[in-house]
Amino acid sequence: MQGRIVWSSPGIRLRPSPRLAVLLAIAAFAAPAALAQPLQLPGAQPFNPQGAQQEAPPAVGGAPAAPRPATMPAIKVAGEEAILGRALRRNGGFGEAIFEKTGSGYGLKLKVEGFQANNLVEPCAVSFGDSPVPVTAIGRPAGVPRYRLEASICPIVFDVLDGAFLVVEPAQPCLVEAAACRIDPRGLWGPDSRTLPARAKEIETARGVAERAVREGYRVLTAKSDAAEQRSIAREQAGFSAERAQICRDFQREGSVGFCGTRITEARAAWLRARLGITSDPKPAARPRPRPAAPLPLAPAPTQ
Repeated sequence: MQGRIVWSSPGIRLRPSPRLAVLLAIAAFAAPAALAQPLQLPGAQPFNPQGAQQEAPPAVGGAPAAPRPATMPAIKVAGEEAILGRALRRNGGFGEAIFEKTGSGYGLKLKVEGFQANNLVEPCAVSFGDSPVPVTAIGRPAGVPRYRLEASICPIVFDVLDGAFLVVEPAQPCLVEAAACRIDPRGLWGPDSRTLPARAKEIETARGVAERAVREGYRVLTAKSDAAEQRSIAREQAGFSAERAQICRDFQREGSVGFCGTRITEARAAWLRARLGITSDPKPAARPRPRPAAPLPLAPAPTQ
């Protein structure tokens, strides 16, 4: 580069040519940016600021990370012992049912209230006898024990829940002609509703566990289904709340205690587990073994 020297007082000053001035200005702006970026060689990992985490590069040809397996939380599934010998009432206040052991299996002593066939405002009641009526086990199609009451005047099918049972058949009330009484065994048979307020906290806790199990069960079921099935499952899940409200609308003290809603939610969770093919609860994780205590130091030997 060429420049011309201009004498001035008191010293000497170099006046660059216009071309040289432009080049110097460009270099002045580019220098800070170049200094701010570290030198990066081909194939090197990108620079991370101090304190930032740097992920390891994926292994060449390695398999992708396996997705987290879909699971459903454990839920208590009641058996026959949950209602054995207990006096249960329809909607917590009507009739009486006692599930008992018999010589050949199980039976049900049952008294159902209703209204006269020719006067639907006049109450009446029908007893199925002083001895337990035999019931027949028909498996667990909904994830809980199901039984059929072998009574010609009103055959009943019910599911065993925790301290209650849910009548799923008949679809309509039964007309007992000999007594001219129209009885309705449908709905949830549970403890006397007057005993439930003392268990409100326990019932509330159980309801929370069941709600979480139902939500997770539907999530797992959705993840395993195709698009068409997922839409059907979404409609089913949305309709469950209305179905539960329909069953429990006449259960006494339901608004303050929620016993019926809790048991119906637990039943839905059990049904989802059966639908997913889950037949047993997951085993609890093994507890770590306690470490042995360190030996105590030996006392020094006494001096002679």
